[in-house]
Amino acid sequence: MSNYAPFIKPQVEYNEHGWGPCEVPEMDVPYQPFCKGDRLGKICDWTVPPQERKFGNKYASSFGNSGQYAYFHEDDDTTFHLVDTTGSRSQKPFQRGRFRPNLRPNVRGGRGRTGRGSGPAGMGGGPTAGGGTGNSTKYGKTRDTRRFQGRRFGRNAPSRLRESSVVVLSDWVSVEELDFSRLLKLSLPNVKEGLDIVTCGSLEYYDKVYDRINLRNERALLKMDCIVHTVSTTDDPVIRRLSRTMGNVFATDEILATIMCCTRSVYSWDVVIEKLGTKVFLDKRDNARFDLLTVNETSIDPPMDEEGSINSAHSLATEATLINHNFGQQVLRSGDQEPRFKLDEPNPFQEPGVQLASLGYRYRQWDLGNGIVLVARCKHNGVVQGPSGEMQFLTIKALNEWDSKAANSVEWRQKLDTQRGAVLASELRNNACKLARWTVEAVLAGSDQLKLGYVSRVSPRDHLRHVILGTQQFKPQEFATQINLNMDNAWGILRCLIDLVMKQPDGKYLIMKDPNKPMVRLYDIPENTFESDEDDEDDSSDIVANSTDV
Repeated sequence: MSNYAPFIKPQVEYNEHGWGPCEVPEMDVPYQPFCKGDRLGKICDWTVPPQERKFGNKYASSFGNSGQYAYFHEDDDTTFHLVDTTGSRSQKPFQRGRFRPNLRPNVRGGRGRTGRGSGPAGMGGGPTAGGGTGNSTKYGKTRDTRRFQGRRFGRNAPSRLRESSVVVLSDWVSVEELDFSRLLKLSLPNVKEGLDIVTCGSLEYYDKVYDRINLRNERALLKMDCIVHTVSTTDDPVIRRLSRTMGNVFATDEILATIMCCTRSVYSWDVVIEKLGTKVFLDKRDNARFDLLTVNETSIDPPMDEEGSINSAHSLATEATLINHNFGQQVLRSGDQEPRFKLDEPNPFQEPGVQLASLGYRYRQWDLGNGIVLVARCKHNGVVQGPSGEMQFLTIKALNEWDSKAANSVEWRQKLDTQRGAVLASELRNNACKLARWTVEAVLAGSDQLKLGYVSRVSPRDHLRHVILGTQQFKPQEFATQINLNMDNAWGILRCLIDLVMKQPDGKYLIMKDPNKPMVRLYDIPENTFESDEDDEDDSSDIVANSTDV
């Protein structure tokens, strides 16, 4: 019999589905999402000078604000003590190389009676070597020095933290993270033109009077009394019908354009994916900002999220969306007596007694290889008769100017007629993602022309009244080459995400653009996520039934 204590082997649990413990006890512990890139600051520091407190979000979380560990003050001042910090504030640390200007009131930067500056040689207060006064100031610091210090301070300033389009919950499982550098290397060449399956709706003819609008002959933008439906993928009756007999990936042109141009996006967005057997449905969330157009998304200084301001990011997005709806209908020859170009089937979203906007829907099919057949709903905004009498389909969009000084852009009323290329180059710099999406939508729909309108505010302070300053047209394929949009790379990004979802088990997934990093994340989310009522559950069951019939 041994005198030593027996060795009992510990029981090691093996997690087959991931890492970490297999079972987590139920504890009432708050959950705070944390990113490894977040900065860790001090809890409280009373000695921080006021000029260092201007960056309030320096230590904010990348996942947005969370009140799990927020401090709530109670009305109990019995334990409050005043701390004297005058001694610590007076002792400022020595900063090497810090420039201290001479603030003596008797030192002036102008010429004296002898024609020489009263300041010492080399200071900004005296004249330049050429005899001029230069760009000096009364404190002896030149404007160039100020500009250099401003650029240096801008580099050291922390970047603005944006909020994600949807709150990431604790029960979501991260499946994959795709950096933009990896996505930019993808390519899927030789994707053939989409085949038309069904065409629905009717289109109005484009009014060529708007091609002659210029700065001297501007026209007010009118409010059009018509409804534009933004129906999701799973709510489309035509897609439900087609899913029984053809295709295994279903989406809309807006969703496809968002994914295919994701490497140009800055703001956060998300797309819901439902995998049912061999079929994948790319959809959007209800009541989301997915249909709103971004403004100055890729600008160096994008709009701030100021609540109540007409120039906030959300207000500008709403304004740009309404401008596009009104402009797309105003440039058409509408009326009961005007002819319409009717497609094969009527509008699938027509409601009795409701006037719908002029939209033609084209359901198309693409073969992406490896057994992946994509079916998507695309749309046209109008039609025009070509020189040879053929019908040309149009995609009509509008760029809007809100404040050229605040947007750091070219003023349209001075440059649009004489230097339209400079105006377009400025818009390509500030709205690269939005223009790329419009181009991809036009290419997917097979539009013959992409009409761009230039709409500006009557006054920078009035966001309700607008005028049309001009129009411009492009061929979608040529415009894609002009803005350096590689369609082979766009198809490669879409194919990569589809292949990644096809390898996963059946369920619901979410693709989300990281709000502060150039990457796309794929999450595995519970089935009941984003379901607000029983109607959504019934719709999902119908889709399941349609998919199982194949």
